[in-house]
Amino acid sequence: MSPRSADHALPENPLTPRDAAVSGPAEHAAADRLAFWAQQAGQLHWDTEWDQVLDWSDAPFARWFTGGRLNVAYNCVDRHVEAGYGDQVAFHWEGEPGDTRTITYAELRREVCRTANALLSLGLTAGDRVAIQLPMIPEAVFAMLACARLGLPHSVVFGGFSPAALQSRIEDAQARLLITSDGQYRRGKAEPMKANTDEATKDTPSIEHVLVVRRTGIDVPWTEGRDVWWHDLVDAQSDEHTPEPFDAEHPLFILYTSGTTGRPKGILHTSGGYLTQAAYTHRTVFGLDADTDVYWCTADIGWITGHSYIVYGPLANRTTSVMYEGTPNTPHEGRHFEIIERYGVTVYYTAPTLIRTFMKWGEHIPAGHDLSSIRVLGSVGEPINPEAWRWYREHIGGGRAPIVDTWWQTETGAVMISPLPDGRAGKPGSAQTPLPGLSAKVVDDQGQEVGRGESGYLVLDQPWPSMLRGIWGDEERYRETYWSRFADHGYYFAGDGARYDEDGDIWLLGRVDDVMNVSGHRISTAEVESALVSHPTVAEAAVVGASDATTGQAIVAFVILRGGAAGTEDVAAALREHVAREIGPIAKPRQIMVVPELPKTRSGKIMRRLLRDIAENREVGDVTTLADASVVDLINAGLKGGTSQAG
Repeated sequence: MSPRSADHALPENPLTPRDAAVSGPAEHAAADRLAFWAQQAGQLHWDTEWDQVLDWSDAPFARWFTGGRLNVAYNCVDRHVEAGYGDQVAFHWEGEPGDTRTITYAELRREVCRTANALLSLGLTAGDRVAIQLPMIPEAVFAMLACARLGLPHSVVFGGFSPAALQSRIEDAQARLLITSDGQYRRGKAEPMKANTDEATKDTPSIEHVLVVRRTGIDVPWTEGRDVWWHDLVDAQSDEHTPEPFDAEHPLFILYTSGTTGRPKGILHTSGGYLTQAAYTHRTVFGLDADTDVYWCTADIGWITGHSYIVYGPLANRTTSVMYEGTPNTPHEGRHFEIIERYGVTVYYTAPTLIRTFMKWGEHIPAGHDLSSIRVLGSVGEPINPEAWRWYREHIGGGRAPIVDTWWQTETGAVMISPLPDGRAGKPGSAQTPLPGLSAKVVDDQGQEVGRGESGYLVLDQPWPSMLRGIWGDEERYRETYWSRFADHGYYFAGDGARYDEDGDIWLLGRVDDVMNVSGHRISTAEVESALVSHPTVAEAAVVGASDATTGQAIVAFVILRGGAAGTEDVAAALREHVAREIGPIAKPRQIMVVPELPKTRSGKIMRRLLRDIAENREVGDVTTLADASVVDLINAGLKGGTSQAG
């Protein structure tokens, strides 16, 4: 396909230090960024060629590959089968109890077609939304690809989220179908899932059917006329289905992420640009060879990493992947290393939280397995601390495998900043520089780029193909959240702090807003505060993220109890469990501090900066703006008196 020019492209960003040193893609991207992206899009199958690579005339709403039409599922499955790769393994799947499935691309195509025909039989048409809450089982992939095949935007909800969290996502998207399972295996036990989704759907009139996968065999509540077993409906369908192409900007999925208001944001991603960048970054960041690599991304399907680097990117690149259902220490702490050894995993992509957990368990565990197949290690979800980086390379990478420390977000859709496995020495803890074709800067409060050795805010100063296309149903929130801070410059503000080192490489410093990053999962302070104050004993609550050696950040809550409620350990335990029920176990505070007052400014704003100081046992900073500076002394006195309960 011949590249087209955009009518409204932003001026090009100057070369980064690595851009100047790397030949090939970086030089091509620097010379003509849009021609570079046209070339990447040309790696996919398009039913109709695009007219224009980028239309930025309605900024900040981008349109990539305008006029182009394609089918995402066809690109991920059918074209590989038609090219003669039907016998190649798409997934080595391993269940937590030890059951396994090997799914070839031909089998994947048949399963996706059956699922698509089943969804059609339920009366769904292109544009209808489908909610999915499933464990890490193959049916999750079948469901996502069937939705993509039919032009049904899917909303995948993490299996550990509560009924209330699922309900809010169903309501916001007005989903017509929910796909779930009877239960899921967690740490060797079959835990209910259908019972929880029934709680979520009792007040969601948009849901017409619930399609249920039988995974554990546990008894489930059943609503006749609404609920349908997967094996009854899907298995009876034809395994042939002809996909139709959709516009490049047709919505592919909505993925909800925490917002600072406490109301989750539905991040909208579309088809052509998203798939182009997901596939490009997957093959580039990992140096992928589709004929020889065995790739394992350990993320959950409910997060953006699962979308981009378990499903869409790897399958578009005809990758053989590993998919594992369960927890890393079931039935023993060497489970991941056992899986790497069994399947000969060559690329292993995981989160710093898990790496630090492996460190705690001990280096003797990976040492007991043959991990010599690994040639590239990846890190995702949060900045990796240098100690964990070195341990990861030494004890899992054998001291030889390069580490690609990737920075990106739900909103970016795909990796933006990462080293490449190109033989250059990595820097422990640095994501280094944007990938070829992408652009980022570290700027000060005025939007001016800072110098080497200086810190500031990470911004993206050029549109990118997999960028979010807005917040579902809330255009103004999209503009305000991501584009208002540096509106004069037209920069997207990522919400993260960063600094340049003396070489000009980027180091991420974590969130600068009221969103916490717990084990790579973004949770807003407002969401947890809302859960706490919904408990009858709590009058007021403030939540902060505090540094944690294992999870990166942990949730620390300061609560004022209603009159008559005592600050006992029982109350703290009850509040922690209450948050887990309202949001999910991932949001359970590490520590509950019962306090007489909260530090507030004269305008009534809670000074979370001071609470972070207290939570991390630091000297408390400037208190001159407080309405009552003695509140900090009261909190500290109360803590010394024993009103802090840790979970």
